[in-house]
Amino acid sequence: MRALVFEEFGGPLDVRTVPDPTPSRDGVVVEVGASGICRSDWHGWLGHDPDVVLPHVPGHELAGTVAAVGDRVRDWAVGDRVTVPFVCACGHCAPCREGAGQVCANQTQPGFTHWGSLAQFVALEAADVNLVALPEGMSFATAASLGCRFATAFRAVTGVGQVRPGEWVAVHGCGGVGLSAVQVAVAAGARVVAVDVAPGALELARRFGAEHVVSGSVDVPAAVAELTGGGAHVSIDALGAAVTCLNSIRSLRRRGRHVQVGLLPPALGRPEVPMELVIAGELAVLGSHGMAAADYPAMLSLIAAGRLHPERLVTQQLGLDDAGAALAAIGREPGIAVVTSS
Repeated sequence: MRALVFEEFGGPLDVRTVPDPTPSRDGVVVEVGASGICRSDWHGWLGHDPDVVLPHVPGHELAGTVAAVGDRVRDWAVGDRVTVPFVCACGHCAPCREGAGQVCANQTQPGFTHWGSLAQFVALEAADVNLVALPEGMSFATAASLGCRFATAFRAVTGVGQVRPGEWVAVHGCGGVGLSAVQVAVAAGARVVAVDVAPGALELARRFGAEHVVSGSVDVPAAVAELTGGGAHVSIDALGAAVTCLNSIRSLRRRGRHVQVGLLPPALGRPEVPMELVIAGELAVLGSHGMAAADYPAMLSLIAAGRLHPERLVTQQLGLDDAGAALAAIGREPGIAVVTSS
């Protein structure tokens, strides 16, 4: 198969021919119909993820058609149109038994623990636990945007942040996750303040329903406090940087909830958490890590009802030959880039 490959961290990203994957007994191989290019892929390429072993094929946001099935798979057959969360759960460990597959103790992640979906085919483990059937009419490009950024934002807003109608939500970083969080929070009835350094990203956030936008170059916590009448009820770091994490916590009103979604690899420096504010304001500091396949129906029902529009976040559709340049340039252009041809 053709795949995007790198052999050194931060090194060249080349499309070449590599061996086809084969399914494990509990897994499947999916012919990739679309694969998103995500900031997490960029972290993996730069060596920020200890699971990545060289040479490597990135890609973890995907949708496509089942091409081969392991002999112990019960629920899926060749030809099924599917997507999958970026965290593939084992289905057996304690978190999985509790319905929290997104923090599975034995998780696999395409594009990190093994070769990913910026290729013609990708292997996926524990298919009966992880595959999600695509609704009729949903394109592969739209479905691919769900697997990491949109599903992650959906759970961060509705499940972890527990956003309620009328609350103020501050979203720090308006890349794919941040713009998804803006859209989900607005659909939940919240009032949104979006923060970014890029005017184009802020314009998209406004288009997706943000009531206010704030440049990241100003005193962000002060601006959020003024716009919201005392601070956000929920504040989300959707980027993953020391400054956005700190700004998010400092943007909260008393008893507010900070949700950390953006990755904070130690190689880029650890943020300083102002614990004196956490204590004095009884703030909640929460982490959110994707969404299990079992939780997809609530999100898919809102998409089917026309209340959520992940397709509007896809601003570029590329061929595999252009994927390397797009991955290296992640964050320079707003929206979501999806590879739709190999």
